[in-house]
Amino acid sequence: MSLAPHSGPFRASQQSCSVTALDEPFTSFNMSSSASSGESLQETDSTIISQKADVKNYSMMTPAEKLSLCERRAQSLADSEEYDPCIQELVRCLALSRLVYGNEHFAVAQAQSRLAKAYLQHKGWAHQAQEHASQAHEVLRSSQQEERRSHLSCLLTIHQTLGNAALLLGNLAEAESSFQKAEIVVGDLVVQEAMGKEERVDIEYEIFTNLARVYQRQGKPEKALSQCERALELFQKGDQLSRICCVYRNMAAIEQAQGHLDRAIEHLLLAHSIALRQSPGGLEGAQIAHSLALAYSSTSEPHHNVDSAAHFFEESISVYRSALGPQDTLTLSAQDDFSHFLLLTGQQERCAEIQKESLAYKKRTFGELSAEVAEALQLIGGVEMTQGQMRHSHRTLKKCLDIQNMLYGPQHKKTKATQRTVDMLSQSPEIGEGHKDIGLETRPPFCAVVSSVSEVTSSMSNS
Repeated sequence: MSLAPHSGPFRASQQSCSVTALDEPFTSFNMSSSASSGESLQETDSTIISQKADVKNYSMMTPAEKLSLCERRAQSLADSEEYDPCIQELVRCLALSRLVYGNEHFAVAQAQSRLAKAYLQHKGWAHQAQEHASQAHEVLRSSQQEERRSHLSCLLTIHQTLGNAALLLGNLAEAESSFQKAEIVVGDLVVQEAMGKEERVDIEYEIFTNLARVYQRQGKPEKALSQCERALELFQKGDQLSRICCVYRNMAAIEQAQGHLDRAIEHLLLAHSIALRQSPGGLEGAQIAHSLALAYSSTSEPHHNVDSAAHFFEESISVYRSALGPQDTLTLSAQDDFSHFLLLTGQQERCAEIQKESLAYKKRTFGELSAEVAEALQLIGGVEMTQGQMRHSHRTLKKCLDIQNMLYGPQHKKTKATQRTVDMLSQSPEIGEGHKDIGLETRPPFCAVVSSVSEVTSSMSNS
């Protein structure tokens, strides 16, 4: 989640976009800005000053001077990504603003809007952000402010913060209303000639992208795509390649959610081309290649797209391994998706090879007793069984069963399925005394040992 930069002293940094906002858990922050000015200022003398040059003079400063110092320190801490102390300084800014100007002054609305934005942008705390932004809006409506540009700038921050907070909290109607109001304020700022072209593009991009998120979650894909088209129109000269790439990825996600895989692939191919042009061998290109591989392998006729899917799987895995290492979760996840695709296309031996190579890395990354290790063992054991290697398969699946028993318990459906296969293998003459031989013609299909084809396809489309 990212918000447009504030035009006042406190400027928040831009962050990368994504199709879906991340809902972070609510955590109480033990620093209420609604406390009285005196209570907030009691802790000021003991904690605010860390810069030696300010220590001697701080106790002799007027509240207005202390406010100016707090604002500078808040910006410095934000620039250095020290977000917790930055928020502490913003809390003090709010308390000092009340002390200097009174509770209903425009400066209080500004301080409260900056604090709300910081809670949301730096911590993802939507409840606190919503509370402070709402209070800032109330103060702004009752305050006397002659300078219209500053008033509009503060109002823009409030509407954007309220919109993003509502989006995180799932209040989609409120989010839509807030972003639409923010768009109107942008128009007013342009009329006032208080906003440059570059700043306008930045803010409108944020608004259009957020509205696309709202409409996507409301189940209105056409409206969501329309907002994406508006975002693309902002970059008609072909600049801002990273943002153009991001919009195409968003459009692909919207189309794919509707089952329009062909359109999703078209958007992903455009995004992939831009990513490679911008940074050959970069991680963004690898992520898009991974998405392309999943899209190609999820089409109604995946066998017609075997070469394309395999190509993009291999491209993404190669970049992940080179840039992040073979033990990284992105590398291992892409390899697992590739393995499932290989099962769908009958390439079981290659699937087993990939899983055997990644097994040691999975143990190192996820732990010996992890679901990832159990899945790898299950895939390997299933391939070994279809190849007639009963003893190897029994040993591998027994290890898988031991892990599943510890993770899920003996009554879980995964554990029960593996237990049935192990019991069946135990009857094989290669394993011990059994009642009948298990020949190739009576051996269970591979999908009886691991996930069914439909389950594999479902898991890939949800990745």
